[in-house]
Amino acid sequence: MKRVSIAEFGGPGVLRLVDAEEPHAGPGQVRIAVRAAGVNPVDWRIREGQILKAHPIELPSGVGLDASGVVDEVGQGVEGVEVGDHVFGEGSNTYAEFAVLSAWARMPEGLTFEEAAGYPSVVETALRIIREVGVEAGQTLLVSGASGGVGSAVLQIARDRDIRVIGTAGAANQDYLRGLGALATTYGEGWVERVRRLGHVDAALDLAGSGVIRELVELTGDPQKVISIADLAAPEFGVRFSGVAGSVPEALAEAVGLISRGKLRIPVEKSYTLAEAVAAHIDSQTGHTRGRRVLVV
Repeated sequence: MKRVSIAEFGGPGVLRLVDAEEPHAGPGQVRIAVRAAGVNPVDWRIREGQILKAHPIELPSGVGLDASGVVDEVGQGVEGVEVGDHVFGEGSNTYAEFAVLSAWARMPEGLTFEEAAGYPSVVETALRIIREVGVEAGQTLLVSGASGGVGSAVLQIARDRDIRVIGTAGAANQDYLRGLGALATTYGEGWVERVRRLGHVDAALDLAGSGVIRELVELTGDPQKVISIADLAAPEFGVRFSGVAGSVPEALAEAVGLISRGKLRIPVEKSYTLAEAVAAHIDSQTGHTRGRRVLVV
């Protein structure tokens, strides 16, 4: 089979499309014929060797955590899923023609494979950081870098919980944020004052790692009310860096419910082939994403 692999840590150029042995489902796992794989910032952070404590890997290694596809092997002890089922979930080395998933759910009706591949890690992360930052109904959550996959999920989940949201993004994505129920403003010079004009901030999330931790602490008045998933220097300001996943099966179940109720939709901004993985990572690292990027197999 074909898979995207790295033999060393580094920039996008270390990604290679290679021939590899097919993986097989072990106990508690399923294997899928991959139809699409999500491209997440964590993928290129792992590729660069940034967060090896959270995601230890041995080189050479495949790439990718999220995928959707058709079940073609069911591991020992697995119940409730059969060969031929359409599922989406999280596993390892998902930039490939076949991948093993350790957490999965049946795809909600009306969702395409491309769309489904963009949800697993994104929704788990969104649910986790909303919980960790401790924001409640009636309070205001500031989301810095709100137009990407995690931001799109955070805004919609927060609004479903009656949390007021303020989102920052580039000028081209202001209407997109408003469409997700957020009060929107641009980043750049004067952004702190623009946020203040929109109201008091009870908690804040840094999703872009754009060097705004100090300002987020200033706006909330408490480093314990700020969470970052993108700035490894966050602890220097007393802010928690959240990088270890919680329960993916629970997150997938909640995602299915939100999608089925029409409360969550994350658009696919652009699709790539496996051979275009380098371009996908380059585009992902530039930021300014609206929704998700995926690889189509």
